[in-house]
Amino acid sequence: MRSLISINIFNSKLMNITRENIDELNSVITLTIDKEDYSEKVAEVLRDYRKKAQMPGFRPGKVPEGLIKKMYGTAVLVDEVNKLISEKLSEYLSENKLNILGEPLPRENQDPIDFDTQDSFQFQFDIALSPEIDVKLSKRDKVNYYTIEVTDDVLDGHIKSMTSRFGKNEKVELISEKSLVKGDFVQVDKKGNEVEGGIKAEDSIMSLNIVKDEAEKKKMLGKKVGEDIVFDVKKAFPNDTEVSYILKISKEEAADVKGSFKFTVKEVTEFIDPELNQDLFDKLFGEGAVKSEEEMKERVKVDLEKAFAIESEYKFSIDAREKLVAKHEVTLPEEFLKRWLKATNRGDERLSDEQIDAEMPRFFEDLKWQLIKNAIIKANDIKVEENDIREEAKKSARMQFMQYGLTALPQEYIDNYANDLLKNEDQVRRIAEAAMDEKVMAYIKEAVKVEEKAVSREEFNKLFTNN
Repeated sequence: MRSLISINIFNSKLMNITRENIDELNSVITLTIDKEDYSEKVAEVLRDYRKKAQMPGFRPGKVPEGLIKKMYGTAVLVDEVNKLISEKLSEYLSENKLNILGEPLPRENQDPIDFDTQDSFQFQFDIALSPEIDVKLSKRDKVNYYTIEVTDDVLDGHIKSMTSRFGKNEKVELISEKSLVKGDFVQVDKKGNEVEGGIKAEDSIMSLNIVKDEAEKKKMLGKKVGEDIVFDVKKAFPNDTEVSYILKISKEEAADVKGSFKFTVKEVTEFIDPELNQDLFDKLFGEGAVKSEEEMKERVKVDLEKAFAIESEYKFSIDAREKLVAKHEVTLPEEFLKRWLKATNRGDERLSDEQIDAEMPRFFEDLKWQLIKNAIIKANDIKVEENDIREEAKKSARMQFMQYGLTALPQEYIDNYANDLLKNEDQVRRIAEAAMDEKVMAYIKEAVKVEEKAVSREEFNKLFTNN
């Protein structure tokens, strides 16, 4: 049975506002706006219009009031009524401490309003109330925490990736498996003679490490500048895209290529890794920070462990979220939320109703998690301080540098980049939200039983593909 709650939140004779509870999560707010609520303001605006009006036949400021009212009265009335609705609805929600989802929506099938004949108006709005959630966690709740092992292979691979930025291509005499070879192609017949009208390509470049056929590759190894190599291009490079690139023809023509080609070597280059010396250490870590290969490995290992820890925390946050959403039954006003999303679906990236319906399950899951998170924050009085935001900005800076393989930058680079982030208000809001998320996860980690599991890099990556 519906319960009618009439609440006049003003001590004056201003408009009446009531709320009718449809159920635990849905209510209807009714605003009744009478003439005394808006008449003084409408008259004030029209007087201001009259002062500024300039019309043929009348001196400035002397246009008759009746004419001004006829011309602008209805538009001003509509504008002032809309302002009253927005202002008083917001006040009502705030003073009654109503925690709503989305925004109030005009109730469907309301009686039409005629601003030309009516002087009293009634407006109804549907609102959705946020459900109350009591988050209960204990050590009986288990969440895995995956630590990524920094193996020798992972360490060596990362060091090679770091140091290779300071390597360079150099000319060499003989072709090896690592060579990049430049030369001229000429199509030849079975006797090795040039085919008349056949395919030719000058200054083509091919990489030995993508040659697929070992027999064809063997024909190239050990050759030097000025020598000829006769081989079957399609056997060496079965991919038509690769053939079209090295022979400088279309992909369609490459599909029909057959037989042998003579390749005259003009240049052989190889990428040479830099020497592991003090000059390289200084470039990578700053002057004097690392003084030996052993120190470099230890430094990189520590940096990798820090980087992997961020990934481990991210995975824990996903698993913890899934655990809490599954454990706590959160009922949502789904029909209202669907209607609200469609009503507020605007802008260049507007979605169709079908797309919104398809995204709805994910939206509901995200909202449930947000409500659970808010309940944790409120129940435990979790706050984000200025220092939390600064530390989170540094973490964000490190992660952005890591995307480019820069895991061993001096702290001053991190600090300067973090300072730049904090100059942008949008970035500050994003960083503050991330800092709050981290504090919530820290609380969850203390409240539940965390089961640590050491995994390899490959095993950790599969945890995401298996979901």
